[in-house]
Amino acid sequence: MTQRCGFVAVVGAPNAGKSTLVNALVGQKVAITSPKAQTTRTRLMGIAIDGETQIVLIDTPGIFAPKRRLDRAMVAAAWGGAEGADVIALIVDARAGLKANIETMVDNLRERPEPKILILNKVDIAKKDELLRLAAGLNALLEPRDTFMISATSGDGVADLKAALAEAMPEGPWHFPEDQVSDASQRLLAAEVTREQLYHQLREELPYASAVDTESYTERKDGSVEIRQQILVARPTQKAIVLGKGGARIKEIGQKAREELGELLGRKVHLFLHVKVKENWDEDRGLYRDIGLDWVE
Repeated sequence: MTQRCGFVAVVGAPNAGKSTLVNALVGQKVAITSPKAQTTRTRLMGIAIDGETQIVLIDTPGIFAPKRRLDRAMVAAAWGGAEGADVIALIVDARAGLKANIETMVDNLRERPEPKILILNKVDIAKKDELLRLAAGLNALLEPRDTFMISATSGDGVADLKAALAEAMPEGPWHFPEDQVSDASQRLLAAEVTREQLYHQLREELPYASAVDTESYTERKDGSVEIRQQILVARPTQKAIVLGKGGARIKEIGQKAREELGELLGRKVHLFLHVKVKENWDEDRGLYRDIGLDWVE
């Protein structure tokens, strides 16, 4: 059979379910998720296989109105991820409806030459009459090649979407080995796993005022790996939140991240975390490079 391979840019508003969908299509976790908006900061690739077709999914940060340099870099990464893709997949939270930021996004997408598909996510918890109105409205605005209604969390509709994406990919050799599921380096993956734990465990206590930088990633002779990371926060009060009473919170964050990294890497992980107060960490060019973002003026 003829091999196919192509790129799908997954774009949408924050918290539409882009990373959850990418993980579902790949069949395992390649991108971090949380109930908080703007969890994804950088552009990551997940690699899905459907028969003889390799689908390279570009999981982009949510597109929103940027206020800070970090915001601008995230939005630039999102639109950059769509550049030259074989398909742009716009994913919309079906519960949220047609909001102004979605209409702006659709206006921008209409001008792009890439083929587009519309994905309405979270349909299992959306009201049916509102869902149908949303689908009709977005189809009139975007005029996509196809529309899919799915639940990335439960998996409903994901198989049909995957088959359609595979069919849309051009003929050509695969870009990645069959067993590779992501383009993320192990250093970046380690930082993302720890950052996910910050989101899950701190929730509203520490919104977006933190970053995780993997300072060293060392293979030990016994086959295990030693990872040293710093958690950057802007103020001493935020450091206290991350540490928790008697260091209990950071110990829990480290334990959960260590367990997940051990499963993902298939080896024993020695993870060492420390918290550093750096008032303007989001103005550090080196950190942008480390987390996979371009410096945006």
